[in-house]
Amino acid sequence: MPRRFAFALAMLMTLSIAPPLYAADDDDSLDEIQEKLGNEWMLVKNDQRRKIKTYAKLEDGKRFRSFKVDAVLDSTMEAGVRVMLDAENYTKWYWEVLEGKMLKVVSPTEYYIYLKHRAPFGLPNRDVILHAMIEPQKKGKNFIKMVVKAQPNYIPEKPPLVRMLAEDMVLTYTPLPNNQVHVEAEGYVDPGGRVPAWANNYIQRQAPYSILLGLLRMMGNDEYKHGKTPLPFPVNNNPE
Repeated sequence: MPRRFAFALAMLMTLSIAPPLYAADDDDSLDEIQEKLGNEWMLVKNDQRRKIKTYAKLEDGKRFRSFKVDAVLDSTMEAGVRVMLDAENYTKWYWEVLEGKMLKVVSPTEYYIYLKHRAPFGLPNRDVILHAMIEPQKKGKNFIKMVVKAQPNYIPEKPPLVRMLAEDMVLTYTPLPNNQVHVEAEGYVDPGGRVPAWANNYIQRQAPYSILLGLLRMMGNDEYKHGKTPLPFPVNNNPE
């Protein structure tokens, strides 16, 4: 079976799932972690070399687990903003994105973004409309916060695509010395429809950490790191 058919469908991302463990053959460890998950954050992966930590928890009333990521990336605040606002190029790094496009620019700090995600073999692909609100840096708050929330009814559904019910996230960028950025992300994804256990488990092992690696790679790309096109709002690369 081609490898592309083994890929899973959600973020985030995204992102409703526990991040991957170190070993490739990690089902037993994953099951053990799942049994221990409660409504408090549990450390799932600690990549000290890349300075990435991932967490998971189960919240009341949600059918999938929430995620949290804490990372220090070697890049700049400007690069992070350029990557996140370049919807058309999410296909180059975001988890299983087949299509990305900017639907509407409401203001320099408010956007509607459309994404189509590849699903595992035998399942319909997913799509989602994301409403992104950005809080720029200001005096006394030297961070950029992006609040992303799915809007399932923003445009009509496109069968056979299944509309995702949630791909929600709060993302915070904070500048650090020596051209580094502290990235914090916390969120939840509901892919909608039915998701078999094997597909859900695969996503749990792969998606969040893979997204952080993709973000790290893109933020180090000269196109974003040394981009000259004007940004929609002021960005300060220097720590306070």
